[in-house]
Amino acid sequence: MNTNLKLGWIGLGNMGNPMVRNLLKAGFKVAVYNRTKDKETPLIEAGAIPATSPQELMENCDVIVTMLSNDAAVKEVFESKSGLLSKNNSEKIIINMSTVSPETSRYLAMISKKHQIGFIDAPVSGSVKPAQEGTLVIIVGGNPETFDLVKPIFNVLGKISIYVGVAGVASSAKLAINYLLGLHLQGLAETILFAENNGVSKENMLSIVNEGACANGISKIKSTSILNDSFPAAFALKHLVKDLKLAKDAGLDAPLANPLLESYSKALNEGLGEDDVMAIIKSLKGI
Repeated sequence: MNTNLKLGWIGLGNMGNPMVRNLLKAGFKVAVYNRTKDKETPLIEAGAIPATSPQELMENCDVIVTMLSNDAAVKEVFESKSGLLSKNNSEKIIINMSTVSPETSRYLAMISKKHQIGFIDAPVSGSVKPAQEGTLVIIVGGNPETFDLVKPIFNVLGKISIYVGVAGVASSAKLAINYLLGLHLQGLAETILFAENNGVSKENMLSIVNEGACANGISKIKSTSILNDSFPAAFALKHLVKDLKLAKDAGLDAPLANPLLESYSKALNEGLGEDDVMAIIKSLKGI
């Protein structure tokens, strides 16, 4: 594996932190920047190099990765006074692994090209545990030759990286899979609540689901949370609401799309935004 690339990383939240750790373990040199500086400390202790600005990363690194919470945060990192594009640093590569709108991905690709910088759109499917284990599914858009250059990075972070087309297409694919995630979790929650209301324990209903043809990875992952009625965030509910809104803005107008967004938005307004997406069951139950 080629670990000679010098990496810069922006965004050290629940996903970014374990992803950087995996790159350090694999032998990559990684410099990190986060607005909340105390999030840098554990990674610096693990061998990462601190940076004072995104621009410093551009000057000192070959590839810079952004893993941030929304479109506005990503655009700010690109375009601020000390941002990634604030000076001339051509021939570098930026990978945006944040979930943003397809329109934003196309815009970032355009402004990067003007600065002679390669751009890869690479959102991920998977939450904290796959990030820790290096088993994310990485959805890739951009120039195929640029993808080949950065593939060693993706080989550390995920179990597979799937090239889907030009920048923006990967963002569309990510919104599509998160729409399916929302459908799965709301369907599972409704199933459990219907069963309980008719005398079937949630333990038994989850066994019926997980041992039958309707089983899937997410139903098994979320069973413990349902049984314990505890929903620490692997993927915060507020982020799914954001993604469903982005999908709607990008043209999603399916029969289940609007009711799903309304349901999750209601849960967000009830104060469940910082809980895991599976906390939709609490909202549907009326807790």
